[in-house]
Amino acid sequence: MKALARKMTERYHYSLVVLKELVKTDFKLRYQGSFLGIAWSVVKPLMLFGIMYMVFVRFLHFTDGTPQYPVVLLMGNCLWQFFSEATGTGLRSIVDRGDILRKIHFPNYIIVVSATCGALISLGINLVVIMLFAVVNGVHFTWRALLLPLNLIELYVFALGCALLLATMYVHFRDIQHIWEVVSQMVFYATPIIYPLSMVSHNYPVIGKLMLMSPIAQSFQDARHNLIDPQNVQIIWNQIGNPAICLIPYALSIAFLILGVYVFRKYSRKFAEIM
Repeated sequence: MKALARKMTERYHYSLVVLKELVKTDFKLRYQGSFLGIAWSVVKPLMLFGIMYMVFVRFLHFTDGTPQYPVVLLMGNCLWQFFSEATGTGLRSIVDRGDILRKIHFPNYIIVVSATCGALISLGINLVVIMLFAVVNGVHFTWRALLLPLNLIELYVFALGCALLLATMYVHFRDIQHIWEVVSQMVFYATPIIYPLSMVSHNYPVIGKLMLMSPIAQSFQDARHNLIDPQNVQIIWNQIGNPAICLIPYALSIAFLILGVYVFRKYSRKFAEIM
């Protein structure tokens, strides 16, 4: 076992060093020259949450019937910001780093992974804010909070798979960026972020169950359920009785990652020539 670990470390040592440096550089450059700097990782999601809270909670009275709904809304917003940032920066990562690819030899996938890791760091910072916000709003944490990392890993796996696919397509077709902006906006409204899933399930139970087939909606609901409100937040496991069907969104996350890795590896050898 030790020999295998040593062999894996030696094999991927160079890749890990490059990944670490790219993540550090990207994160520093992201807020370079701005007054608030890294604080924008927290301020931007909070500002968007404030707007959503005033419009959808105060004026339109969206709620799942629990006093913790503002925390549920904040968490959904932060998780969506992560997914949107990971796929958006991942999509442009290869083209934006084309100069490095032509000068330095290293596995191309590291560039996409570094872009998604930057979004993951921002999510980690936002999770601290969510935890503090939850404590202030009287959320009682249970043992299910220990399952939250599994939900985040699933979301990251799906986001990385999408980023690898999008980055590959963007090298060949620059129009994919505009198409993805429209698709991601559609996914945003098809995911229970600004409205509770119970609102859909009450009037259209079949549509509510179909929404949970999406790895994004399923991971969002699972994360909210495990951290904030295990009693009232609807998840796929308490909405669908068939365990085989419940495993579909998890399988889709893995399938997207496998597909993304396959497509990326197949076409990555010609990236430098095309760019």
